Amino acid sequence: MATLWRPIGINPMRAEAGEGSMASEAFYRIREIIASQAMPADIDAMRKGIELTARPLPTGVSGEMVVANGVSCELQTPDETSSDAIVQYVHGGGYVAGSIGSHRNLTGNLALKLGCPVLSVDYRLAPEHPHPAPVEDSVAVYRRLLDRGHSADKIAIAGDSAGGGLTMSTLMKLRDLGLPLPAAAVPISPWVDMSGTGESAVTRSDRDPMVSADDLTRIAGVFLGADGDPADPYASPLEGDLSGLPPLLIHCGDDEVLLSDSERLAHKARTSGVDVTLEVWPEMIHVWHSMAGLFPEADDGIARVAEYLSERLAG
Repeated sequence: MATLWRPIGINPMRAEAGEGSMASEAFYRIREIIASQAMPADIDAMRKGIELTARPLPTGVSGEMVVANGVSCELQTPDETSSDAIVQYVHGGGYVAGSIGSHRNLTGNLALKLGCPVLSVDYRLAPEHPHPAPVEDSVAVYRRLLDRGHSADKIAIAGDSAGGGLTMSTLMKLRDLGLPLPAAAVPISPWVDMSGTGESAVTRSDRDPMVSADDLTRIAGVFLGADGDPADPYASPLEGDLSGLPPLLIHCGDDEVLLSDSERLAHKARTSGVDVTLEVWPEMIHVWHSMAGLFPEADDGIARVAEYLSERLAG
């Protein structure tokens, strides 16, 4: 089981090209803009704010709305498809916000780089639909892929932030249900601990321009609901049994308050016998991949995810 720990201080894509570890000027400009805007406390305002960042699918990718076992999704297909594989993608947004639309730039560019369709899932959100609604929807979509004839070894699951946690809880639920597992999964900046016990919640508090520990605590309460248990492994995958899961690529930025979630997830998965690749990208912020086209590190992040998945979906 090959485990690759990328040393902090090296950008995996840019280092291979012989470039230095300093981030681009474009990244710093975007970071300053993000740092000037606080996350709204109101859920409706948070939803509107995330949707304002939405960008269309990139040129060369077309979208088709579909319904998979009652769950709305968008099948995003590149014009030039070189693989019969498919990626199920579950977006971030703290389980209370985000959508297919808010993530089209990320998912569409992933489809373009991979040369295969990405099925972006519009799972139900809290507070209207608290836990376990998201994992129920994600599992329902995966079942539909199997029912439509997709082989599990040609399916991958990926997601960012809350969607990174949902990626993990989906894998655990599929395993517990006895369903065939996908070939690989990619949690990006995953949120896997509803109790917020990671040390980076403190050590990165003055470096993360996007998310604070207080934000996470507040949103976790909304996601779990009045009677929710933060130790429920399908809500906090870090609390669960990770044995028997498929290979994982975990991406995280070194300046995230959720850095410890990624590190602890990688450690627990590795000690449970899972093939884990953890990449901590220096200076990067929460789900930097979503800003593809704005600075090169975002494009590099998506390219790396595509590279990893291509290798595991090629068989």
